[in-house]
Amino acid sequence: MADLGIDATVEALLAPVASAVSGFVFYAVPIGDNELPLIVLWLAAAAVYFTVYLRFINFRALWLALRHVRGDFSDPEAKGEISHFKAVATAVSGTVGVGNIGGVAVAISLGGPGAAFWLLIAGVLSMSTKLVECTLGVKYRRHNPDGSVSGGPMYYLEHWFQHRQWPGLGRFMGCFYALALVIAGFGIGNMFQANQAYTQFLVITGGDASWLSDRGWFFGLALAIVVALVVIGGIRSIAKVTVVLVPFMASLYIISAVIVIGLSAEHIPGALQAVMQGAFTREGATGGALGAMVIGFQRALFSNEAGLGSASIAHSAVQTDEPASEGITALLEPFIDTVIILSLSSLVILTSAIPNGLMGTEVAGIELTSAAFAVHFDFAPYVIAVAALLFAFSSLLAWSYYGLKGWTYLFGESRAGQLCFQLLFCSFIVIGCMLQLKAVLDFSDAMIFVIAIPNLIALYLFAPEVKADVTQYIQKLRSDARY
Repeated sequence: MADLGIDATVEALLAPVASAVSGFVFYAVPIGDNELPLIVLWLAAAAVYFTVYLRFINFRALWLALRHVRGDFSDPEAKGEISHFKAVATAVSGTVGVGNIGGVAVAISLGGPGAAFWLLIAGVLSMSTKLVECTLGVKYRRHNPDGSVSGGPMYYLEHWFQHRQWPGLGRFMGCFYALALVIAGFGIGNMFQANQAYTQFLVITGGDASWLSDRGWFFGLALAIVVALVVIGGIRSIAKVTVVLVPFMASLYIISAVIVIGLSAEHIPGALQAVMQGAFTREGATGGALGAMVIGFQRALFSNEAGLGSASIAHSAVQTDEPASEGITALLEPFIDTVIILSLSSLVILTSAIPNGLMGTEVAGIELTSAAFAVHFDFAPYVIAVAALLFAFSSLLAWSYYGLKGWTYLFGESRAGQLCFQLLFCSFIVIGCMLQLKAVLDFSDAMIFVIAIPNLIALYLFAPEVKADVTQYIQKLRSDARY
């Protein structure tokens, strides 16, 4: 990639700040041979708590979530901008990213096969957290004069404190969340995604021999134009694209993974045995079950963003007058992202990479997953590259909307202000394809997890209210002839 000569300057300026913020967010407590990041404990504890508190709603209401996506309970007269299906598709486009392909390989490399089990468990538990934050996102959203909707943690944080006569604190908490969201959006939700899209495009066009190998600016400009054409139209335009893109890219990856696993079927029993042994015994790369648990939970929670509140921004735009209906629908997001896609990625690694001696080599991350697919198909790296390219593009679309709503919370809903942010967001896409700004990405990555702290505090405070809303809504549905 081209070096414009400012990478070192940016690194020098941001590296100390990034290090300090990352050190605070990812502070880890030593436990034996392992370290437990407090942010992982904070997110995992919430997932367990809400699952138990809501009486395993992630299991009880999963079929109901599917029916909502199918449109069984849609109300065309309800307020909002997009359908349940489009809301889920937009939110999934933000969580399903390159990490779903390469992150699993990293988790298993560090935590052993047992990490795959805890990936699955964390995905199932985090469905409950997602229900709570998305219910609140819809309940406390704001309807703007132009018919658009603004919602998310900044609004329900502000409401809780304002309702208790602490408006200043509520506004501060909302602004803190929105500012961190915007900063993270420019980094991990923008430049990182653009950089990964460029990298994957090089893979399928010749690598270092590609004529684009030193023309990152050109690819970034083309990508920015495509993204701009979509995002300037707002959530309705984004949803029109994601409702087609998400099913296609997910199906492409899922079908490919199932075929590879099927061709390695003789290794499935051994893989499952290794997973269970690694999940519950002291054998393993990082000291056994605890290491596998920590790494599995960390990778899963970082993937599906449950507890961060970001996805509730997309869900807030849904067309419904029943907030709990979208909370129930949102159960599908971690289910698709973590339970299905991450689990399939795990099985690909366990049945193809490990039996063929690929684990432990210099190949890691997305390259390891690609190599595992290539065990059976020489052209598999191209399929993985296309999937990764689509995942990165879809994440750009979703994060442009998340960042926009953080921006409008801070600076108002004027159309000129929104256009200013959207153009700025697209310009950062070009920068992301030209520079390798590790400090920027470290800083923005840390900021996105900073917001988990105020968001989860709000979720705990609102828990009784959400439980009552969900219970009342399900009881109401049971009296509906469509139920």
